[in-house]
Amino acid sequence: MPKSKSVFVCRSCGYESPKWNGQCPSCKEWNTLEEVESVPVRSGSKSPARRPSRITPITDIDLSASSEVRYFTGMNELDRVLGGGLVKGSLVLLGGEPGIGKSTLLLQICDYLGKDHSVLYVSGEESARQIRLRADRLGVSGENLYILAESDAQTIADTVLSERPEIVIIDSIQTMSVAEINSTPGSITQVRECTNLFMRLAKSEEIPIFIVGHVNKDGAIAGPKVMEHIVDAVLYFEGDRNLSYRILRAAKNRFGSTNEIGVFDMTDRGLEQVENPSQMLLSGRPHGVSGCCVACTMEGTRPILAEVQALASRSGSNQPRRVATGFDFNRLYMLLAVLEKRLGFACGGLDVYVNIIGGLRLSEPAADLPVAAALYSSLTDTPINDGVIAFGEIGLAGEVRSVSHIEQRIAEAERLGFGKVIVPKHSLKNVGRFSGIEIVGVTNLRQAFEGLK
Repeated sequence: MPKSKSVFVCRSCGYESPKWNGQCPSCKEWNTLEEVESVPVRSGSKSPARRPSRITPITDIDLSASSEVRYFTGMNELDRVLGGGLVKGSLVLLGGEPGIGKSTLLLQICDYLGKDHSVLYVSGEESARQIRLRADRLGVSGENLYILAESDAQTIADTVLSERPEIVIIDSIQTMSVAEINSTPGSITQVRECTNLFMRLAKSEEIPIFIVGHVNKDGAIAGPKVMEHIVDAVLYFEGDRNLSYRILRAAKNRFGSTNEIGVFDMTDRGLEQVENPSQMLLSGRPHGVSGCCVACTMEGTRPILAEVQALASRSGSNQPRRVATGFDFNRLYMLLAVLEKRLGFACGGLDVYVNIIGGLRLSEPAADLPVAAALYSSLTDTPINDGVIAFGEIGLAGEVRSVSHIEQRIAEAERLGFGKVIVPKHSLKNVGRFSGIEIVGVTNLRQAFEGLK
């Protein structure tokens, strides 16, 4: 029998190298090569004879053979992120920081799914008794919910084939292992092979499977990057552990949009859905304080209002600080340069801080104008009217450029009681009539700042 030899595999891109390198030659990431064992193929061995697979025209595939293509989880926020529900035969990877609420979310949806479907909850981290105690605390009870405390992936697959549950939850993939592979659970090889095994199981038996994945210190899901390519959807559970709000977003989804987000509130009874995140993010907003402005960002089809706070103060060092929380750091530098060049504000000797309240991240260009307005308010120490909201992209010439979904943004601002909205003038041609809110179209920053009064 041939001896096994070691190769080094990059956990980011899957590149294999016969020797260790500090930097991956393929993706240029540092310290990502990990040693795994590889068994070479015997020389002269013949592969077994295989029969050709049967091909099927796409028009002959009958979707009406099953009355349900998706399962509804009972949580509208989760269904929204999944694209309308859990697709049959899909493999969904749910990642997040320890204690963020991954297991809590999956155990809570078992209460709803268990009313009409059989659910198998597999745990490699907790005993069956511990899961029962957590289920009682969350108020989860169902005759169709079954518990399996097991970490051998092949045993789990055999159990699924014999018991035929309709939905399977694996918690977590880092604790699973294949006995034939001589490496510890959580290693690159084990995670990759276990994910492949569950993928084949989900596709062949049309069973949707949730997989919980832990994250490393960099915030990425622990394990090889190829694991995210294998699964159908990658969901990230985000949020500050010191805050109660959690945001669920999709980094990959073969059956829906990756722009949708779900908002939850962590309570003593588990996770509760936040149907109106705009009202939640604006609660506790200070009045009559400079450096505050309200922004409207689009998360998929949902407009969300968030508070932007900025603080500019004299620096006590030769290198002023620039801190951006929830906003792109390089975008902040660009806005400061535009304010200095086009409007004459001297920002070189100031410490500048920008914070998006509630743990939300504003990544679209429409957040430029509210961030610039908050900076202007802090620089001049002039409070912005509480009933004003702004959104728009800012160019290097100081112009305010048009953004998409402007009617949905204005309607959300009107619904929450705002009296004036500052928008790009070029976007007004696509806007209908609004009777409850004043719409001010601007073409540059100077006009926008005048409209904030």
